[in-house]
Amino acid sequence: MKPIQLNNNVLRDGHQSLAATRMKTEQMLPVCEALDNWGFGALETWGGATIDSGLRFLDEFPFDRLDALKKACPKTPHMMLLRGQNIVQYAHFPDDVVESFIKCSVDHGMNIFRIFDALNDTRNMKCAIDAAKKAGGLAHGTICYTTSPVHSVQSFIEMGAELEKMGCDAIVLKDMAGLIPPMDAFKIVDGLKKTVKIPVWIHTHDTAGLGASTYMYAIDAGVDAIDLSVAPFANGTGQPDTTRMLALLQDHSRCPQVNDEQRKTLREVRTHLEKVYKEMSEFTSHKNEIIDVDALEYQVPGGMLSNFRTQLKEQKMEDKFDEVFREIPVVREALGWIPLVTPTSQIVGMQAFLNVKFGRWKQISPQAADIALGYYGRCPAPVNPEVQALAAKQAGKEPITCRPVEAPNAQHKHMDDLKKELDSKGLPSSPEHCVIYTMFPQQLVSHLKGTNKPKPVAKPAETPAAAAPAAAAPAGPGKRYALNINGKRVEVGVEELV
Repeated sequence: MKPIQLNNNVLRDGHQSLAATRMKTEQMLPVCEALDNWGFGALETWGGATIDSGLRFLDEFPFDRLDALKKACPKTPHMMLLRGQNIVQYAHFPDDVVESFIKCSVDHGMNIFRIFDALNDTRNMKCAIDAAKKAGGLAHGTICYTTSPVHSVQSFIEMGAELEKMGCDAIVLKDMAGLIPPMDAFKIVDGLKKTVKIPVWIHTHDTAGLGASTYMYAIDAGVDAIDLSVAPFANGTGQPDTTRMLALLQDHSRCPQVNDEQRKTLREVRTHLEKVYKEMSEFTSHKNEIIDVDALEYQVPGGMLSNFRTQLKEQKMEDKFDEVFREIPVVREALGWIPLVTPTSQIVGMQAFLNVKFGRWKQISPQAADIALGYYGRCPAPVNPEVQALAAKQAGKEPITCRPVEAPNAQHKHMDDLKKELDSKGLPSSPEHCVIYTMFPQQLVSHLKGTNKPKPVAKPAETPAAAAPAAAAPAGPGKRYALNINGKRVEVGVEELV
C-alpha cells in the first residue's frame, strides 16, 4: 500500500475545537506558506463554524478569508466542512441557495467539499454533492460515526456504497466526538475499501484519548488519508498533532517520507501557533486539552460536557449531572437513535435536561419536536409513536416523510428574493453576499455597516443556538430558548460545540 496521506486541519478544526473558532485570518497568514509547502494532501481552511464565527465575532467577511488563505496557500488543495442542505447553518436552505454557495466557494478557490448530514440522511446531501461536482469541486460523502442498536459496521459500509453511487469522489468516516474504537475503525475502513472503488478518508478527535490509536488501525486497514493538526491547536478535543503522529508511524510501511527540513518547519509552525494560542487565552481551556474519558460514557462531543455542567449550575441542578446524561440514551432511542453531531447533540442534550427537570416528555423543545416529526430528515430508526404524537400536538403540525426542504408551507428565500432584499436595503447583492445574508442576516448587515467591530470579552461568547430547519431565518447570536412551563418562564441555551 502507498504511504498514508496527511491532511492538516489547524486553520479550521484545530482552533474550532480548542479555541472557540476565534483565530483571525491575520494570525493564520504567517504559517500559510510553510503549511502549503510542507506536503500535506489537503488543508482544511474553511467551513464548519469558521464562517459564522469569523463574521459574528471577528468582523471578517467569509469569502475574504477564503481569498486570503487561497492566495497564501495556492499549491495545496483546500477543503471545507459542509452540513449538506444546512450549508454552514442549522436551517434547511433551498437547492438554488446551496448550489450558489458551492459555486461561489469554488470560484474563490475551494477544492474539496466534505459533505455530511446530522442524521446521515443522504437525501439532505444529494443537492450539495451534485452542486460540488457541477461547479468543478470534489464531493466527499461523509458518514457520521455513532453507536446504537441500529448502527453497525455493515450499516456504515452500506452508506458508503450509497454515497459512491450518488457520485461522491471519496468517502469520509467522520468521528466528531472521538469515540470510535480502533477495531471498529479497522472493520469499517476495511469493509469500505473492499466495497467502494473511491478513496476512503477518516477524521477523528483525541477527546477520549483514542484518536491516534484509531488512526493507526485505520491505516493498517488501508485508509487513504487522515486528518491532523499542529499543537497547541491539536490533541485533546482536536485532532492528533502531526509530529506526534509521525513518531507513531516511524518504521511503519505506510509512513510518508519526511525529511529534516519538514520536521524543522513543523517546529517553526508550532512556535508561531504557541504565540497565537496565548493571544487567544480567553477562548482556551485546560479541559479541552486533556483526555476526557467521560466522553466514552456519555458519547457526546467533549466540549459539551463542560458547557452542560455550567448550564446545570445556572439552573441550580449541578447535582443532576449524571441523571441528565443518563437520560441522553432515552432521548436518542425515542428520536430514532440519531447521531450526536451539531446540532443534534445539543438538541438531545437539552431535551434530556427538560426530561429530568420537568418529567419525561412533559415539555418537548421545538427542535426535538422537529426531529420527531421529520423536519430535520429521516431518522435512523422509527421515532417512538407516543413521543411523535406529543410533538405533533405541541408543535401544531403533522409529521412529514419528504425531504425537509420540500416540507409543505415551508417559507424559503431563493436567490432572486435575497438579491431583491439586499438591493432594497442598499447593500451589496452579489451571490456571495446573498448566500451569507440568508444564513447570517443580522451579522452581515452589521459587518457591512461597520457596526460589528470586535469587542474584548471576558469569556467566549455563545455561538448561535440550533434553528428549526424549516424556519426562514436562523437563530440569532447567543439565543436562549424561553419555555413557558406550568406558568413559569424558563430559559435554556444550547451551544455549538463541534
